[in-house]
Amino acid sequence: MTTECRYLLFTAILTGCLWIPVVVGYVSSRGPLKPIDYKIAPITPLPDWVNRANRPHINAVESLTPFAAVVLVGHAASVSSPVCALSAAVFFFARLSHAALHIGGFSRFMARTVVFTVGWTAFMVFAVEVARRAA
Repeated sequence: MTTECRYLLFTAILTGCLWIPVVVGYVSSRGPLKPIDYKIAPITPLPDWVNRANRPHINAVESLTPFAAVVLVGHAASVSSPVCALSAAVFFFARLSHAALHIGGFSRFMARTVVFTVGWTAFMVFAVEVARRAA
């Protein structure tokens, strides 16, 4: 398995687990779902951390698809380079940091925005490298 595919796997696992804090927050705040809750969603307020936990999950879902596409195109074209490997690693750790900062509520130094931008930049470097080497 290439380094890029390994980080795609890690990113998919992270994305697949980010719903857990959200559900724990819902249940701890509102109790288990009741049959009526499937027809009409509860509207009682949620703690701030639950709302914060939902945002990185949604963002991770949105980011996974383009990242996966670039990794898989690179893999299919046999493109693997130190730049691609480093970009994939930076992307994963930026996603992990973004989630931790969001859920933890850390808002100093525009940390979430900076980490998101680092991840997006790593993705773009990776995409350009794949496009350049696959052509």
